[in-house]
Amino acid sequence: MGLPEPEERFEEIYMAHYPAIAGYVRRRAGSPDDIADVIAETFTTAWRRLDAVPKGDEARLWLYGVARRVLANHFRAEERRIALAVRLREEITAWAEPVSAHDSAYQAFQRLTDDDKELLSLVAWEGLSGPEVAKVLGCSRGAARLRLHRARKRLAKELADLDPELDGYGPRAVSLAEGQS
Repeated sequence: MGLPEPEERFEEIYMAHYPAIAGYVRRRAGSPDDIADVIAETFTTAWRRLDAVPKGDEARLWLYGVARRVLANHFRAEERRIALAVRLREEITAWAEPVSAHDSAYQAFQRLTDDDKELLSLVAWEGLSGPEVAKVLGCSRGAARLRLHRARKRLAKELADLDPELDGYGPRAVSLAEGQS
């Protein structure tokens, strides 16, 4: 009598040991999704390493060892995800700190059209060059340069309208930003 086919052997292992492994994982993992993931990964490992799975009841002990390592990896990954979420939440909180409603530059920027704000943000916040802005916008370099020039002039006008003391700075800021003296 020949050796069972791999699929038959795996099915025998699965049917014989699934309840024990599922109970083991269920008692250690938190959510139903985590339980399902760990059980699936445990039996996937058994399938991939079918030749390494011992015969008889030793298979159950081997599967416990695999499940234990899968759980450990799962918990480490979960800790990393939590740490990342905390770090991102802290960064987002820092970014979301309100700008003073009396800040003239902020108010002037908010008065611009969405297109102007996006264009100026690509340059100021994202640090993109003129050719890079053109690629993002899907236009020629000349068109991007013209749009940026006009957006800067509109920002300077909004600044001057909000704070007459800045009237002289608006055009000067535009010329400096464009590399003119």
